[in-house]
Order: sequence, then C-alpha cells, then structure tokens
Amino acid sequence: MINFGKWIVKHKIAILVIGILLLIPSALGYFKTRVNYDILTYLPKDIETMKGQDILVDEFGTGAFSMCVVEGMSDKDISKMRKEMEAVPNVKAVLWYDSLVDLSIPKELLPDEIKEVFMNEEADSTMLFVLFPTSISSDETMDAIDDLREIISKQSYLSGMSAVITDTKELSDRETPVYVLIAVVLAVVVLAISMDSFLVPLFFLLSIGMAIVYNLGTNVFKGEISYVTQALAAVLQLGVTMDYSIFLWHSYEEKQEVYPGDKDRAMAHAISNTISSVVGSSITTIAGFIALCFMSFTLGLDMGIVMAKGVVFGVICCVTVLPAMILIFDKAIEKTKHKVLLPDISRISSWVVNHFYIFIVLFVIILVPALYGYTHTDVYYDLAGTLPRDLQSSIANDKLDEEFAMGATHMILLDSSLSSKEVISMTDEIKAVDGVKNVIGIDSMLGGTIPKELLPDKLVSNLENDKYKLLLVTSEYAVASDEVNAQCDAIKTIVKNYDSKGMLIGEAPCTKDLIEITDKDFKVVSAVSIGVIFVIILFVLQSISLPVILVAVIEFAIFINMGIPAYTGTVLPFIASIVIGTIQLGATVDYAILMTNKYKRGRNHGLDKKTAIIEGMQSSVQSILVSGFSFFAATFGVGLYSNIDMISSLCTLMARGALISMVVVILVLPSMFMIFDKIIINTSVGFKPPKERKHAVNHEEQLQG
Repeated sequence: MINFGKWIVKHKIAILVIGILLLIPSALGYFKTRVNYDILTYLPKDIETMKGQDILVDEFGTGAFSMCVVEGMSDKDISKMRKEMEAVPNVKAVLWYDSLVDLSIPKELLPDEIKEVFMNEEADSTMLFVLFPTSISSDETMDAIDDLREIISKQSYLSGMSAVITDTKELSDRETPVYVLIAVVLAVVVLAISMDSFLVPLFFLLSIGMAIVYNLGTNVFKGEISYVTQALAAVLQLGVTMDYSIFLWHSYEEKQEVYPGDKDRAMAHAISNTISSVVGSSITTIAGFIALCFMSFTLGLDMGIVMAKGVVFGVICCVTVLPAMILIFDKAIEKTKHKVLLPDISRISSWVVNHFYIFIVLFVIILVPALYGYTHTDVYYDLAGTLPRDLQSSIANDKLDEEFAMGATHMILLDSSLSSKEVISMTDEIKAVDGVKNVIGIDSMLGGTIPKELLPDKLVSNLENDKYKLLLVTSEYAVASDEVNAQCDAIKTIVKNYDSKGMLIGEAPCTKDLIEITDKDFKVVSAVSIGVIFVIILFVLQSISLPVILVAVIEFAIFINMGIPAYTGTVLPFIASIVIGTIQLGATVDYAILMTNKYKRGRNHGLDKKTAIIEGMQSSVQSILVSGFSFFAATFGVGLYSNIDMISSLCTLMARGALISMVVVILVLPSMFMIFDKIIINTSVGFKPPKERKHAVNHEEQLQG
C-alpha cells in the first residue's frame, strides 16, 4: 500500500482536478435521478394487492383516486367546477351525482347509497371522486394534484394518498437541503473543538461532500431512489465516514514526527496506514447496510445499496482527494493550527478498569428493562397521519373524516362473469362488516332492476369492462388500524367465497401487507446483520470469542436505544425498528474494534491484562469520542428540525444510538475484557506475545519478584 500512497502524493494536483471534474457528471446524474415518495411501491410485486394495482391501471386505466370535499357551494357551481377538473391533464374522470343523473332531477329521487356517498346535507358539503390514469406517486398524478388545487375553490379540499404524497414531496424537497446544512454546521463545531486546526475540518467536509455528490449522482443507474434514502443519504454518509478522515489526519501527524520535514513521505505512509485500518473498519459498516438488502420490503434494498455505496465512495475520497487537499493547502493549514479544545478524558481509563465490576453489575441490571423496552416499543404504519396538520392533504383528510366519517377506501376487483345477483348478494354481506359505510358498483347502483344502458357510458367504463367489475368500499376506519385490518380480512373472505380470483386492493390492504412483511423483515435483517458482522469480526480480529463479546456489547447499546421509546410512550415509524439496529451495529461496532485492537497490541507486547486494557483505552477513548460526537452532530440537528416524522425519528434514534454506543464501548467493553481476558487470549490469534518476548517478560517479572 505504500506504493499507492506514494503515487497519490506524486499526482496530488491531478487527483484534485479529476475529483472536481467528476462532480459535473455526478451533479447531472443527481438531477436526473427520480425520487419516489410512495413507500407502498416497495412492497413485493408478486403479492395480490400489488398485482391488483397493476390490473387496475392496465384494464381500467385508473392508477389512483382522490376525494374532493366541497363545502357551501351550489349544485350548479359544483357541476361547473367538476367539468373544469375533468379538463385537467392526467385526470381521467371526476365522479359526482351529476355523473349519474341530470341536475334537474331532485336529489330526493336518488338511491340512498348514492346520497350517503356524495352528500352531507347537515354540513352543507358534498364529495367528488377524482380518478387518475397514472399511479398514485407518478409525476403526472402529482402534477395533476397541483393543477387541481389551483382550480378548486377555497371551500374545497383534495384528499387521498396522491395528495399526501404530493405534499410529502414538496415538504421533503424543501427540507432536504436544510438537513445537509444543519449536519455540516454541527459537524464543523464538533471538529473545530476536537481537531488542532480550524481549516482541516473544512477539507474533511469538502472531501466527504464530494463523496456524497458521487454517491447521489451514481444513483441515476438505479433509475430512482426513495425520498427517505435521499433525505438520509448525505447526513448518514457524513456521520459514518467522518471517522476515516480523522484517522488519516491523526496518522499523518504521527508520521510527520517519524519523517520530520518530509510531508510527502509522511502522507504516503499515512495513506498506507489508513487503507489498512479503514478498509477493515468500513467492511463492517458496509455489511450492516448490505443486511438491509435482504428485506422483502425493497425500501431496505434501496437504502442498503445507496448507503453501502456511500461508504465505498467515502473511503476512496479519504485516501485520494483528502490527502491531495491537505498537501496542496499545507501552508494555510499550518497557519490555522491551535490547541485541541476537547478535554482529554483518557485518564478515566485507570478508574474504569479498577472499578470494572460496577459496570458489569450495571450491564446486568440494565439489560432486563432494556430488553423489555426493546420488545415492547410500539410502531405505526400510517405515515400520512404523522405529517404536519397544516398541510393541505392533512386538512382535507380531517374534513373527510369529520363530514363523511371516511377513513380508508378499498377497491374490489371481480371477474366480469359474476352475475348481478351474486354481486348484489356479496355487496350486502360486505355492508354488514363492521365499519363498512358503503359499497359502490354498477350492480349495486342499479339494484338489479334498472337497465345498465340508462347509465352514462363513461361512468360504466370506469367501473366495469369485459374482464373485470370494480367496486369501491368506503370504511369508517383509519388506514393501518387494527380495526381496518380485521375489516380487510373479513371483506377478503367474503370476496373469495364468490370469486376465488377476486382481489381486495387499496391503501389499507397494502398497508396490512406492509405490516405482515416488515414484521418478518425485522427478524431477517437483525439475524443477517448480526451474522455477517460476527463473521467479519471473526476474520478481522482472528478470534472466536471476540465477535461474541463485541456484538453483545453493541447489541446491548441497541437494546437501550430502541427500548427507551417504550418507557417514554413514543411511537416509532415501522421502518425505524428494522433499520436502526442494523445501522447502529454496522456504524458503531468500529468503536469496539478500535479499542480491541489497542488492547490486543498491548497483550501482544507482553503487557499484563490490566495494563494492556488501560493503555488500550487511553489510546482509543479520544478517537471514539470524536467519532461518536461527529455521528451525533450529523444526525441530531436533523432530528430536531425535520417535520417529516419518519426522517425526524430515524435521525433522533441514530444520534442517540451513537452516544449510547460510545458510552457503552468506553465503560462496558473494557470491563468485559477484564472478565474474559483469559478466554480471549486463548481463543484469539495475536494476543499472546512471541516466545522470545514472553520469556523476557517472565524473566523481568521474576527479577521484580
């Protein structure tokens, strides 16, 4: 690796120029990468609800729908507005009662089912169904939502998932640049306190910033990424890869003492040392992210690939671009050097080791409530319900609930060969299910006695064709509630009794699938991340016992972090319970590996157990503190600022997890070494000193005796 380091040093100007030029295609790639704001699209494509969504688009040309609540408008004005809404590009149809009959026909003559669906006379409000030809989260549908909002009156409110996703897009696009700014500012503060130069942190951030741009730019090859991944990628990459830059700088300073006056040579050796140390460290982090790719819910695949790729780019820039910057701007760096402001707490090492039994007792005492909290933390799946209440879609959904007692809306796809009599019988059974308000379909509207030919062709084509019949089911229950999940089960059972190939689709059935799938994913991802990192530590440290100890210590920190919400009454987004443990394990096990290597070196050099652990702590505590605080800084501010609860919760958990892992590694891991030292040195390679050194140590001990 020393030859690689020398090559980087020799071509430092060319490397920096190439690095800057590569930002251009990366930026173009970033702007051409589509962002997906619909979490439900990451469900497996082979489940019934997703197949049904595809059929709905292919057979009926309907990919999404919204409800528009209108207050205090005359029927004539509503009819006029409905026609204007239908003229909006990418709006397939807008259904109201004038879609069935002429406005001249008194409302009293309409079937009760129609009146219940479209009207609330007490609140002087009515409801329109808006159908879109494209999917819920497509760019065309979101553009149509924006255009509709410009057309509808101030007394009108557009609800539904497409409206929610449109608002999520606007909110995410507005906040994401601020996330990066907050992370950068707080990271600069931490680095300014912990480093010995005011300018070096700037080069750290520039180097990492370039790696982030490369990472985001290469997402163009994926076609699209989720808004969660986009929002977290830069912040998480900054927090995770900052360690590598810090390690290079410290190594460079050490090598300057070895090669005084020859900074190029010092940097070449620093690069070599960094590669040797950082590659092993980064593999555990990458493994943690790769574990997410094993999720059936492919948001994990999306996040895993992007985050793992970010670590790779972070390592590459750390050993190429950053050394080039440091050498080129050496004079400016020297002028801004100062005393390190962060207090040196390495002196606590002796106290911690001498009182190790206290931390072992605390470990045992805290483990039980931490495990209980970890297994009893509540999660939510209704992402729309946690968005700010002043968003247009949130206001509209509240209006829909208040004035029409509508929560979820399901759709049923039936074989067209099913007779009207059977459909009506099935409809009656579904209406009897708890929480079902209405079931709307051609057969139910006609009642089996009125000829279908009396209905407008446009209305019929939206609900029936030569292959399928489509029914709309309105529910009183909210999406992701236990009640609506039980309702979905009951409706599905009824549908299957009449049509074995019938399908129940919509947001609530999809969310029910999401709950079941992610529950399995949680177990799979946890097992894979622990297993993979266990194996990596086994090979990196060449030990059978250390993987157990290190993973146990970090898992203990994860149990505490994820258990706290159970005691504070905080309900977490479902994705947090799946990804946080994996991210915390992959990103912070490095702290444990660093201390273990220092302890290993001491034992290998013939130091006794206690001295080796104390010296191992003294030489690693400060680096662990800087790493932990850097990760905390990159995520904490975003957690406080974000109005998207999923982003806020994930960042808050990551920030807290970094601090908890940091404290646990500093206090608990050395205590574990004190207890299990004998097992460790007998089950690990490189802990026992070479025979010659061991003989010298034993002889010295005898002389002292």
